[in-house]
Amino acid sequence: MSDIIREVDEELRRERLANIWKKYGGLIAFGAFLLVAATAGWRGYEYYAGKQAEAASERFVAAQKLAADATKTGEAIAAFKAITADAPSAYKLLARFSAAAELGQKDAKEGASAFEAIANDNSVEPLMRELASIRGAALVVDTADAAEMQKRLAPALADGSAFRHSANELLALAHLRAGNQTEAQKLFLLLAFDPETPPGMRNRAQRLQAMLFNTAPAAQKK
Repeated sequence: MSDIIREVDEELRRERLANIWKKYGGLIAFGAFLLVAATAGWRGYEYYAGKQAEAASERFVAAQKLAADATKTGEAIAAFKAITADAPSAYKLLARFSAAAELGQKDAKEGASAFEAIANDNSVEPLMRELASIRGAALVVDTADAAEMQKRLAPALADGSAFRHSANELLALAHLRAGNQTEAQKLFLLLAFDPETPPGMRNRAQRLQAMLFNTAPAAQKK
């Protein structure tokens, strides 16, 4: 009797599956096709992205070699700019930084403007925008007034910026060059007493404070 019941159950299962396939077979087959196509597409994209990154890497290295030759600065700039046009995003940003640096060697203002464009680009991650503001301001620290430096350094001067100490040092130097000794002294003292100031920068701020204002900051308590 149990054998008969088992045979009936199996027959019912086969019939149920047959009915399901008859009703939904087309959708099942289509779903399976989509799954295979998606997997193949993803593999193809990975291969394509890898090839693109490899090509961009080779182009970037070639541009760096041009940059190493002082007589080929113009060619290096053109090579870096070409990379920014169609390379993957990471190499595009590296190329933008490199092109700005090369421009800065030819003309400080042009280089600073190129770095400023990166600093003002909302599509660039904040940390890299802050770095760009530092690099650009450093190029014109000897010529820009304090107001311009404040504007250029705005992204890096924000609370919590990883580059705020470098930004404050550049701004202090701009104030010092402009004769704004009070503002410069405030920033040097801030750098001297901020426990998060990098040691080398802190020592430099302390020395400048003592040399320029004849007031050595008291040693920090340990």
